[in-house]
Amino acid sequence: MNRLLVKTSFNAFRFEKILRRMSTLISDPKYSYLKDLGLDESNLGVFDGEWTGHGKTITSVCPANGKTIAKVVLGNNDDYSRVAKKATESWETWSSLPAPKRGEIVRQIGDALRTKKSQLGKLVSLEMGKILPEGEGEVQEYIDICDYAVGLSRMFEGKVIPSERPGHSLFEMWNPIGPIGIITAFNFPVAVFGWNNALAMACGNTMIWKSAPTTPLCSIAVTRILQSVLASNGLPGSICSLVCGDWEIGDAMAKDKRLPLISFTGSTAVGREVSLNVQRRFGRTILELGGNNAIVGCEDCDIEMLVRSALFACVGTAGQRCTTTRRLILHESIHDKVVEKLAKAYAQVKIGDPLESGVLCGPLHSHNAQKDYVDAIENAKKLGGTVICGGDTLDKDGGYFVQPTIITNIDHKSSLVHRETFAPIVYVIKFSTINEGIAINNEVEQGLSSSLFTKNLQYIHKWLGPHGSDCGIVNVNIPTSGAEIGGAFGGEKATGGGRESGSDSWKQYMRRSTCTINFSQDLPLAQGIQFQ
Repeated sequence: MNRLLVKTSFNAFRFEKILRRMSTLISDPKYSYLKDLGLDESNLGVFDGEWTGHGKTITSVCPANGKTIAKVVLGNNDDYSRVAKKATESWETWSSLPAPKRGEIVRQIGDALRTKKSQLGKLVSLEMGKILPEGEGEVQEYIDICDYAVGLSRMFEGKVIPSERPGHSLFEMWNPIGPIGIITAFNFPVAVFGWNNALAMACGNTMIWKSAPTTPLCSIAVTRILQSVLASNGLPGSICSLVCGDWEIGDAMAKDKRLPLISFTGSTAVGREVSLNVQRRFGRTILELGGNNAIVGCEDCDIEMLVRSALFACVGTAGQRCTTTRRLILHESIHDKVVEKLAKAYAQVKIGDPLESGVLCGPLHSHNAQKDYVDAIENAKKLGGTVICGGDTLDKDGGYFVQPTIITNIDHKSSLVHRETFAPIVYVIKFSTINEGIAINNEVEQGLSSSLFTKNLQYIHKWLGPHGSDCGIVNVNIPTSGAEIGGAFGGEKATGGGRESGSDSWKQYMRRSTCTINFSQDLPLAQGIQFQ
């Protein structure tokens, strides 16, 4: 009888949870901005000029309360094949436009995003879980890269190279490469696509976007904005195609010879498989994979600045940035003081609904992420680690909330510390000399972002030099996160070596031709070779 009661109660709980999820947030007037973005209770997740979708139906869940936002019909393999065909066909139209004309379309996209910044930022916070200032900041990042790409469309540079042969001109030209594939992760459901989208469009490429399965509404809303701009200019919507889908769609993209470039953002393990599949067909990749980033605090650093920087870098986005600080490497003389101040700062962090004013830390994105957090804390304790603050999950409105956590007294060489846990956990490690601090920074397999806090010029130049940080992002007296769009973003080693956004990242979206023109009546060979 007791077992029956337990079973009945459990089933009742499950039924209540199912009922709660069946009621979509999109029908609530509180979330009217979702309809402003063209979303409905049931959305089609494939766009190639028309909205379709013939795969399974999934629910987009709000990580702050576990409730269903809306439903999305995913694409299947047949949908993908049709989308790839249309994206290939529309490339002929798009690449034939002069680059400044393409830049004008990108400018209009930036303006369209400005009009929807508030609504789209709220959607990012609702569906992904980051706080509203970060959600709107992500949309602003897309807007900024559009501005960057507009200027770039009039500045693509080739080189004129002195020829050793009389009557010859030697130079380089850059041309679009074709339709490209863009596969993005849940933690930046708008900005990372924006980096690729704006530059790829300015360069003359069409694209197919496969977004993360858990943030389909963000990608649908963005694609609707792109659709409106393309339609108003009489251009095919398939220039910016979308296929919401599972791993099978990503696998098909990686193996598709029609896509000369795949830009993939995600885990190192999945990125390795994507890279191998693309390389087998001699395609190109832009890989933005895992990070295990560190702040190195020297004995002479500004401790107040270090603590403020570490707070944002460790806790921002609930530790779900690829640039989150996961290791705090401190000189032994400042270790205790920094830990004490950082713990006090953590105690003031407000955790809750990311759309609520004053909240600094939202939920983790999923139940699995919450489980990974719990497992990491338990493993750290088994390894002798001391939990200074945090270490528990939080029962708040059915969301996936956890406490930001500081752990000391743990071996920096342990597999746990070397593994990226996508949660707000930072391991604090002591060092004695600058060389030791740099060595600890470099000993993990990832090489994305790093930061040194010091006033010592010798330390700074060592840190920036060949025997300093081995990361793609090497900062001094600023956090590991918060990169500007003007610089190339990406990392080394198991982070994949990719570069996106600014600097000369545009070159990855184009092919280079070395061109020689003979305007003489002779045929001299290079290197003075005589072949009579």
